[in-house]
Amino acid sequence: MRRALLAVALAGLLLLAGCTAPLQTNASSTDGDTGPTLSASGTGQISAEADLAVVSVAVTARADSADDARGQVADGVASVRQALADAGIPEDAVTTAYFSVRPEYDDEDRIPDSYRATHALRIETDPARAGEVVDLAVGNGATEVNGVQFTLTDETRDELRSEALAQAVDRARADADAVAGAADLQITGVESISVGNSYSPGPFYAETAADRAGGATSFAPGPVTVSASVSITYTVE
Repeated sequence: MRRALLAVALAGLLLLAGCTAPLQTNASSTDGDTGPTLSASGTGQISAEADLAVVSVAVTARADSADDARGQVADGVASVRQALADAGIPEDAVTTAYFSVRPEYDDEDRIPDSYRATHALRIETDPARAGEVVDLAVGNGATEVNGVQFTLTDETRDELRSEALAQAVDRARADADAVAGAADLQITGVESISVGNSYSPGPFYAETAADRAGGATSFAPGPVTVSASVSITYTVE
């Protein structure tokens, strides 16, 4: 009887498989105490506006000596930090991402003919102020803008992930219910659950000074999507 029941379950699964992508299901039975099982997977995606912008800038300088290059960069970073502080950017939102002082070599004899210093900063701010932060940094000593990322705070990301997980569980259960119904089975419980997740920031678009009157940098960030996936094994009869 169990083999006949399993055959019906598998036949129903194969019939339904072409209609349930990307959700995947399978049915199986064991000779142990757990009895027949049915496995289903589901994914959930929740999108929201970015609530955190991370601006990456750097101050670089080239000089005849390592100390001169370092000193020029130190002055530039101090100027950038002061401009940001005057604009109300918290001190702890501006951190060092990278620092180096390295020789620059003559191509012929490999003797250092100058030194280059770099001090990169990571600046966290509200997305609405990202363009302002770029302009402040560049206008006060930053020589490179290495990127602007629009993302989520840890608190917001955790909230969205919980919502995405709930959505994934609902979708897995709906898929399992459909397969069980087609195979004339009834779900009686949950044997196991495995959870996975992924996080992807949305794209952003920048308008340069040439695009807007007044020359202010402006960004239009896209939504940020948090996704989660689950695989659930149900007991059936």
